[in-house]
Amino acid sequence: MTDNSSLLNGVDSARLADAVGAIQDNPKLAQCEFRTVTHWVSGAHARTHVQGFYGMGQEDTSRATPFLIESDEPPVLLGTNKGPNPVELLLTGLAACITVGLTYNAAVRNLPIEQLTIELRGTIDLQGFMALSDSVRPGFQGITVHCHVKSPASDEDIQALVEHVKHVSPVYNTVSEPTPVELTFQRV
Repeated sequence: MTDNSSLLNGVDSARLADAVGAIQDNPKLAQCEFRTVTHWVSGAHARTHVQGFYGMGQEDTSRATPFLIESDEPPVLLGTNKGPNPVELLLTGLAACITVGLTYNAAVRNLPIEQLTIELRGTIDLQGFMALSDSVRPGFQGITVHCHVKSPASDEDIQALVEHVKHVSPVYNTVSEPTPVELTFQRV
């Protein structure tokens, strides 16, 4: 049950403090595993199922049905626009993670946020993806993130919050630092 007196920015700070305390007492609770399964539909169109995950020492079964995420490419990139393309989904994940980081950490710092919009832009040179140039990487050449924040907190407090989130955001860290990724195949 949520005590509305402990809500700030929509975050139950009492439950958040309890979770932090539990992890401090038992660091094994911090180990999480997130999973997705993607099925190819046709062309660039794919459908991803997101349902179970492991966290806080247990398998989470709170999602009775999976979230379904459609992905595709726009027609100019030979797709059928059935959903955002993979790089747009990556930007979405980054924006969502920064949003969680800002709102949760603002609540911990007792900083009210009245409005928050995260705007991202990423540039890609298709020469890398199309293997037309060995000197052009296939991934983003750069990503800019603009946080539009309405809050009675001082500029210094908001800037300190943003800097803190840069250090603790899992997705920010994943895209800004090298992350080992293993890619294998098996026949079906």
